Amino acid sequence: MAGVRWDPQRLDAEEPATLPGMPTMRGLLRSVQVPEFPGLIFHEVRSKSALNEVPGDSPVPFRWTINPYRGCSHACVYCYARGTHQWLELDTGRDFDTQVVVKTNLVDVLRRELARPSWRREHVALGTNTDPYQRAEGRYRLMPGVISALAGSGTPFSVLTKGTLLRRDLPLLVAAARDVPIGLGVSMAIWDDELHASLEPGVPSPRARLDLVRAITDAGLTCGVFLAPVLPGLTDRLADLDAALRAVAEAGATGVTVVPLHLRPGAREWFSGWLGREHPQLVPRYQQLYRRGAGVAPEYRSWLAGRVAPLLARYGLDRQAGGAARGVDGGSAPAGIPGDGDRDFPAGSLPATPPGQVRRAAVVEGEQLTLL
Repeated sequence: MAGVRWDPQRLDAEEPATLPGMPTMRGLLRSVQVPEFPGLIFHEVRSKSALNEVPGDSPVPFRWTINPYRGCSHACVYCYARGTHQWLELDTGRDFDTQVVVKTNLVDVLRRELARPSWRREHVALGTNTDPYQRAEGRYRLMPGVISALAGSGTPFSVLTKGTLLRRDLPLLVAAARDVPIGLGVSMAIWDDELHASLEPGVPSPRARLDLVRAITDAGLTCGVFLAPVLPGLTDRLADLDAALRAVAEAGATGVTVVPLHLRPGAREWFSGWLGREHPQLVPRYQQLYRRGAGVAPEYRSWLAGRVAPLLARYGLDRQAGGAARGVDGGSAPAGIPGDGDRDFPAGSLPATPPGQVRRAAVVEGEQLTLL
């Protein structure tokens, strides 16, 4: 284990809860369970790289990412990253929620990569796969070193999180912002307490995340909010969207991006199982809306954009830097659909599209990180 820095107050090599290693996991040092995080297994690994290059054909507006962890104790049923756990020969359901890979040597590797003459100090995004401020971060404290390494090398970066643990690092982020451009985003999806507990049981409450937004802006930093994902038939009522955007504006958010649910393989099966148990009446509707694959039907995106646009204007969230509000999927929000009013998206058949013809959507399908 030479070269790995351990925190002696946090990690004890003689812990009786240490589990046998998983030979299929590359770089595994050990697997461990600890009393302060019941139900979680941490697989501590030595990573060969810290910076991940995004494929050239990806629609996201950045080239590099960092993921300190794989798997996520937030346990969001809808999480689009669930499929990545299959690469570790773990399942995309319970294993994704409870078996978290920790790159213990991440900061050391990152510093070496940032020091290379070939590094061009391009923007680096965190929170693109699993949350860097999930519960594991309270134990392993990787993010302070990541922030310091990026800022010290002159590398701009952004962080998207649902974890209120980011508040711990606000002084570091304020200092970093004096050296490099940074962007911070907080993701919120569900405002109903019962639905929140059912769909994202490991996530801090919406109120706690609104308090985080306020803390970030009070510290003098900008903070965007991702209203994501919007769940058809569950969180897309006009009253729900109105209440959410009003609360976000009152918390001082400097921008909003609205993103409908995206059901990639792994997430699709897990979410569909939940939907069938909890809201079986919505199953036919979801089969219709996601009949083309992971992305929701273009007609729904257009309808949602029209519903959101006047709300963004009402709460002053349509006057962001650059002159355009982030509407659905990060696109500029179009004018409202005439006669939309309080009407829900029709539960019946969608407008027919002739075979071989793709209906042009009012808003382009995109990833969840276009704001930062």
